[in-house]
This record gives sequence, structure tokens and C-alpha cells, in this order.
Amino acid sequence: MIPFVRRPDVVHGRVERVSPLIRRVVAANPGPFTYTGTGTYIVGRPEPGAGAAVIDPGPADDAHLAALLAAVEGQTVSHVLVTHTHRDHSPLARPFAAAVGAPVLAARPPARGVHASTASEEDDDESFAPDRVLTGGETLAGDGWTLEAMATPGHASNHMAFVLREENALFSGDHVMGWSTTVVAPPDGDMAAYMASLEAVIARGFSTIWPTHGAPITEPGPFLEAYRAHRLEREAQILARLAAGPHRIPGLVPALYAAVDPRLWPAAGLSVWAHLIALERAGRVAAAPDPGLDALWRLR
Repeated sequence: MIPFVRRPDVVHGRVERVSPLIRRVVAANPGPFTYTGTGTYIVGRPEPGAGAAVIDPGPADDAHLAALLAAVEGQTVSHVLVTHTHRDHSPLARPFAAAVGAPVLAARPPARGVHASTASEEDDDESFAPDRVLTGGETLAGDGWTLEAMATPGHASNHMAFVLREENALFSGDHVMGWSTTVVAPPDGDMAAYMASLEAVIARGFSTIWPTHGAPITEPGPFLEAYRAHRLEREAQILARLAAGPHRIPGLVPALYAAVDPRLWPAAGLSVWAHLIALERAGRVAAAPDPGLDALWRLR
């Protein structure tokens, strides 16, 4: 079982200092995919004149913009960083960056017209364009802090996490979340890429993981091992169902996700599709007529 961390007691718009170098402001956009809302992180000492970086400014929300600007008043924001271009993460980046006079940095956006989920929050922010494109491995330094860009594709093809070296901490975006597993939704989401990224995160041995949604993961080792085991178990469950005969995705989801809120079944179906695509590429399953969402799947 994954040792989920679920803490719903959040005050939207309040600046909370959560570590010596990290503050967080949560936007008032709670929902089935955002949990208590989008958590924007401010990295840097909370002192007048100190430099700061801001990660995932969040959705287009005037109240959240005002809260963020108040939180960094008197400070110099040197970087505005975006983990990926879903609408609960990136739309506020440009107005916030314009207000504080900082560049926006992120991985290259996916091809236009790619939507990663059935939920509006998980759709791509098609107007987003960074001032500087990150590919992973870049080091961004500020006043007493050092951030490293870490490419973590899977949930989105352009997903970028950020390592705070001084605290051995990872801002994981949606790649790893404490309250839930992550949706991996084709065509932009890729399960094989996700699993490879997860292995890379496990190998780093972080002390703390700060997801964009929900509470921090303070014991990443066992949590990530359980996260990985869950994905491998889901793959095994899919293969077991197919061993009984061919199936389409709508016939697999109710059995595989019986304990999950049915509102999330459409997104769960996309994760099943992502598993099946990875299995098809590995030569373990076949699809007719092609590996699309409506295909009939069988074991090879």
C-alpha cells in the first residue's frame, strides 16, 4: 500500500513558511485532480532584499496573483519556473513574471492541440511559451539557494522537476504526489517515460519531496518504492485481465479501479491506455485495429 499523505486543512492565499528556504501559497482551485489546490513555491530567504525563485505560479486567478505578489514584496524574483504546461500550473506564470520583472523558464511545450486528460485542469495551456527552454541538468543559482532542473517526462512530455540542493529536496510538480497516484494520459503522457523518470528520482535519495498539490513527502524512500510497486501491480492486473480474454479499456476500468471515485474513471482509463501502449511497444500485448483508446486488446 502507498503511504499517502493527505492533509486537507489548507488556507488558500496564505503564505506558509515550510522550511528554511521554502514558502508556499496554495491557490483556491481545489478539485479531484488538484486536491486542495495548486501550491506555488517561493524559494529563498523570506527577508527584504533577498532574491527568490517561484515555482508553478498556478492557474489564471487574480486572487492568487495578488497573494503571490504580496508574498514576494520587497524581494527580487530572479526566476519563474514551471514544471509543465497544464492549466493548473502555468497560466499565471506570464502575468506574475511581468509584474516582478523575471524570466519564465520551463521545458519546451508539447505540440499544440495535445490534451493530456478529460479534465480541464489537465489540458495544456496552449498560450504558454517560456523565455528560456530547459532540457534538464541546468543549474539556477540565487541568494543562498541552488536549483537544478531535472527532466521527469511521463505525466507530461515536458515535465520538469526542480532540485533544491541545499535541502536535498525535490519540487516534483505532478510527477509524484503525496495524496494520490499520478495520471499518465496519452497522447502526451507516456508510461514508459514515467517509469524511467520515477527510477531516476528514486536513485537520487531525496530527503523531502514537495508536490505542487498536497502535503510534502517526508519519507521519500519507502513512499517511492510503494509508488513504483503500485504501477507494476497495475500492469500485472491488466495482463491478468487480458489473460482471461480480449478487453476494451471501458471494460477494464471498473474492475481495476473499483475503490476509486467514479468521477476519476475517465482519467483512470487513460492511465490504463498508457500501460497498454507501453506493453504493446514491449511486444507483450496487441491491439486491433491499432493501439488507440477504443482498441480491442489481447495478450500476444
